[in-house]
Amino acid sequence: MLQYTFSLPTTIRFGVGAVKEAGVCAKSLGATHVMIVADQGVIRAGLTRDVETSLRDADIPYTYYDKIVPNPRDYHCVEGYETARAAGIDCLVAVGGGSSMDTAKAIGTLLTHGGKVQDWCGADKLLRPITPLIAIPTTAGTGSEVTPFAVVTDSETHVKLNIFDAKAAPKIALVDPTMLMGLPPHIMAATGIDAMTHAVEAYTCKLAVPHTDAYALYAIKLISKNLRNAVNNRSLDACTGMMLGSTIAGIAFGYSDVAAVHCMAEALGGRYDLPHGVANAILLPTVTAYNLPTNTKKYADVAEAMGLDVTGKTAEEAAAACVDGLRQLCTDVDIKPMREHPEIKPEDFHALSVAAMANVSTPSNPREMTVEAFEELFQKAYAGE
Repeated sequence: MLQYTFSLPTTIRFGVGAVKEAGVCAKSLGATHVMIVADQGVIRAGLTRDVETSLRDADIPYTYYDKIVPNPRDYHCVEGYETARAAGIDCLVAVGGGSSMDTAKAIGTLLTHGGKVQDWCGADKLLRPITPLIAIPTTAGTGSEVTPFAVVTDSETHVKLNIFDAKAAPKIALVDPTMLMGLPPHIMAATGIDAMTHAVEAYTCKLAVPHTDAYALYAIKLISKNLRNAVNNRSLDACTGMMLGSTIAGIAFGYSDVAAVHCMAEALGGRYDLPHGVANAILLPTVTAYNLPTNTKKYADVAEAMGLDVTGKTAEEAAAACVDGLRQLCTDVDIKPMREHPEIKPEDFHALSVAAMANVSTPSNPREMTVEAFEELFQKAYAGE
């Protein structure tokens, strides 16, 4: 009989104006001095103003840490930790995409554990909860506001490492769809495909369970319905659908896993600093096609959830339609194929495959992976297959 445990350590507050509750939430966590972790672009765009106002209204002082970069580096996390420790920070508020939230999770880990980031990378290594974290997403992609892990790049090896522990999950997620209204279309596209990848891999990976299946399928429906409009014809309705889809996909993969698409994408990001969502997008159709034979019924379910016409199709035909649908979605939101990213070099594919094979999520892929299989998939993706 199937047995598993499912719990959500994060309280989610969703809706227009949710970001204005930051001060009340921080006070509920006992905060006396907050660090706002956000990149300079998010700050310049005014997306932290309501957080500042809310904290002032709650009489909670705050300090900024803004050295946030895509694919966050270990040394930035250490610098943020040292700044927070010197300031006596007892609560973190991350505002931004996955990079801000991952950086904040690593800072919180070091505040309660000491040592270096690498000491706490791996599964279930934390000894106690991290510093209380409020996560406020400004993109609809990473789902990091509800996930129990942080991805950090080792600056010496250029390999992405994972802190993977429920004790690293944010205490509160303030999920406000208005935060997406000014997001540049290319970022909406990349982060949206990232969310779709989370949902598809969560549903089809080996660690999927009925609860995560339900979240994943609903996320696929929401993202398929709203992403094109969110990119090409922005509206609050489309942003609401995408923010819901992203957070729900985050729950799905955060409590099942991702698979080979992410393993390969993280290898690309570690080597070339390629945006994570773009890396996922250029690999998703190719890897999905490779995985189809393992569970055609589930991939047929994905096609149906995407709204594709599967009437009269066999499970195999519907599963194949899923691949075509994912490829078309990437095209419709103007994600360039792998060969149009000049930084990606075919001569690196073997080293990238070795890195992908070492990823903690490789065993979760529905089809067995080898270094040779990863290398073949890199080659196929580069050829547009």
